[in-house]
Amino acid sequence: MSELQIRNLRPEEISLAVDWAAAEGWNPGLSDATCFAIPDAQGFLVGEIDGAPVATVSCVNYDDRFAFLGFYIVRSDLRGAGHGLRIWNAAIAHAGGRVIGLDGVVAQQDNYKKSGFQLAYANIRYGGIVAAPKPPVGVIALDKVPFALVEADDATVFPAARAAFLRAWINTQGHVGAALMRDGRLAAWGVIRPCRTGCKIGPLVADDRAAAEAIVRTLLASAGGGEIFLDTPAVNGQAIALAEGLGLEPVFETARMYTGPIPPLRINRVFGVTSFELG
Repeated sequence: MSELQIRNLRPEEISLAVDWAAAEGWNPGLSDATCFAIPDAQGFLVGEIDGAPVATVSCVNYDDRFAFLGFYIVRSDLRGAGHGLRIWNAAIAHAGGRVIGLDGVVAQQDNYKKSGFQLAYANIRYGGIVAAPKPPVGVIALDKVPFALVEADDATVFPAARAAFLRAWINTQGHVGAALMRDGRLAAWGVIRPCRTGCKIGPLVADDRAAAEAIVRTLLASAGGGEIFLDTPAVNGQAIALAEGLGLEPVFETARMYTGPIPPLRINRVFGVTSFELG
């Protein structure tokens, strides 16, 4: 067998990693590949043997200080041969001296620790079927809010600036965003997107459960109800209560881990993670 060759995935090829993630049961969004290419076009890697894909990984450099790793997958019939470690090392090298974050499967947590990652908290994916609610009064379309307000609010809950990615995430066809203003300030906002199965809400950022619930009800109404998923930080008790109040049940858990210090974040305002692949 030939040696593993590692190269960058071109933007139009990122769908390969997304398809593999779907096969692993990670349920990506229908337009994720398009959005994920925006922050760092060089951040997606594929390992090939004789031109056939064997492994994927992403390490997206958001700025000079922070990167996020995801899509770490080795083809099931070729696991245990060292291909994963080789492409992992290439991804880490791409990050350079940046602090790296990831949402890893719990079973791999000890392996990530060996690579210098430390557990910050768990994220729990809640899922279930929800009836379409009556949308509340006072919630507006997210694109009606000055983008600078959204960008500034996102900076309180994510370790790096990601303006171009946020613009794409909000404006991509099929994605619907909603916002709640209180006394002239952005109290809550979120995005719902169609996935391989059902829809996911993320990000969902809010001052409190009531504000988050207003956004969720609006987004669920726009989707007509149905199967819904919400990825909640386990350290946010209000987010867990919101998910359980919707009748959702835990279906999956990840470990949010970092290789070093990050800016202080208001995790108590994170009711839904944008994505496990890009943070």
